[in-house]
Amino acid sequence: MPREIRDVVFVDGVRTPFGKAKGQYAETRADDLVIKCIRELLRRNPDLPPERVDEVAIAATTQIGDQGLTIGRTAALLAGLPQTTPGYAIDRMCAGAMTAVTTTAAGIAFGAYDVVVAGGVEHMGRHPMGEGVDPNPRIISEKLVDTSALVMGSTAENLHDRFPSITKDRADAYAVASQEKAAKAYANDLIQPGLVAIATRSAEQGWGLATTDEPMRPGTTAGDLAKLKTPFRPHGRVTAGNSAGINDGATACVLASAEAAAELGLTPKMKLVSYGFAGVEPEVMGVGPIPATEKALKLAGLTIDDIQAFEVNEAFAVQVLAFLEHYGIADDDPRVNPYGGAIAYGHPLASSGVRLMNQLATQFEQRPEVRYGLTTMCVGLGMGGTVIWENPNWEGAAS
Repeated sequence: MPREIRDVVFVDGVRTPFGKAKGQYAETRADDLVIKCIRELLRRNPDLPPERVDEVAIAATTQIGDQGLTIGRTAALLAGLPQTTPGYAIDRMCAGAMTAVTTTAAGIAFGAYDVVVAGGVEHMGRHPMGEGVDPNPRIISEKLVDTSALVMGSTAENLHDRFPSITKDRADAYAVASQEKAAKAYANDLIQPGLVAIATRSAEQGWGLATTDEPMRPGTTAGDLAKLKTPFRPHGRVTAGNSAGINDGATACVLASAEAAAELGLTPKMKLVSYGFAGVEPEVMGVGPIPATEKALKLAGLTIDDIQAFEVNEAFAVQVLAFLEHYGIADDDPRVNPYGGAIAYGHPLASSGVRLMNQLATQFEQRPEVRYGLTTMCVGLGMGGTVIWENPNWEGAAS
């Protein structure tokens, strides 16, 4: 039976403030972070009956402990969704939440769902990247990948080698700008509306309340960054200052068919246009956003010139700069990460995709002259993911 593909909209997204590993969430469970995000989405959208949520997809890179046990299902139950609401866990490392969004969105487009919750969580302080894994030794012994592919900082150094024009000074300058833009976005109250406060507990200090992103370092200068060590290579170019940190946090969003959103009185913030995932050499995983973007653009029938708002995950400054250099976009182009990125806010792996989407939705709200924007990120083991979105506030829509 022929089916019509339905339009998919991003209704709302929230996230916890991001924390430093062993920081404000040191004694807070990972699943409690994402549970609070789901509850907050329901609180903020009272016209969405809980029983209308057809699926909950939650990503985690390290699916053990309080990030295990099919976290999409357990988080749904603990968040107060009906027992009839199914859920599942998903893993595509850094692009976990992005994949949770695209996978459930495909289900909406096909007609399997009307409304879903998708997101991700990572408690890197409790579950360091790679904890409990046992890579098949043949992946190295048979030279399927270079040994550096398993160390993300080393892949960033390899990317500097691949793009010699991207110097450490350029990477540091980009990192300083990210901190400055994030501080300005906070000052203008552009980030806080998407945050859900989290109660924290410390055995020594008692109860607290996390309301802001802990990793931010406003006032960082290029001189500060020039003094940092290069842990992945002697006299290298990758430092803690021009990279995202090791972080804890969670995100979640509501996606719906355009018809269901209209029926329930939910106002879309973005409309899904296309998406693409691509594989690259694992030892230079930072170039992944380039072929992923090419796939998404081709599917949408667009070119990079049609994209006027970018949210690029800042796993490493060099990775963003490689993307910009490929497309001939200036390092300081105001369309790119205008509110700062992961270098400032942090990058709790599987959760970050929805943070990018939240910030793009804010760009769309602030810039009605923009029709198309994208969210993109590199992914460990040599991948990239890109999602292209359309602005429902586009001022040309009525003409």
